[in-house]
Amino acid sequence: MQLSSATHMLAAARAEAERLGVVVCVSIVDAAGYPVVFLRMDGVALGCIDVCHKKARTAALFHMDSAAFGQVACPGGGAYSLEQTNGGMTSFGGGLVIRDAGGVVIGGIGVSGARTEDDIAIGRVAVAALS
Repeated sequence: MQLSSATHMLAAARAEAERLGVVVCVSIVDAAGYPVVFLRMDGVALGCIDVCHKKARTAALFHMDSAAFGQVACPGGGAYSLEQTNGGMTSFGGGLVIRDAGGVVIGGIGVSGARTEDDIAIGRVAVAALS
């Protein structure tokens, strides 16, 4: 994940959050789950900082969006409690995988602070901005 790409995605995420009238935190990580860029909008709940980082890391490290991860890691799922690994993952929506043009995972984005549906929508706009 290059800084220029991540910065472009971050700007798209912020614009979409502003369009929706919500405040969020956004974290974009590389394929290893390490931070590349981060945004905390004014007025967002401070707990959202950790949540957005975990959403981004979940997507990057497991090559699946955090909502899909939740289906695997939930009670009765094939890997119940998997979110307790790797320093803490998260099992609800708002984390999306970032892939390059060839389909290779290059990172993840995590959005937290709005309704889960809005977090996902903001993340999708940011990922689409990479194309």
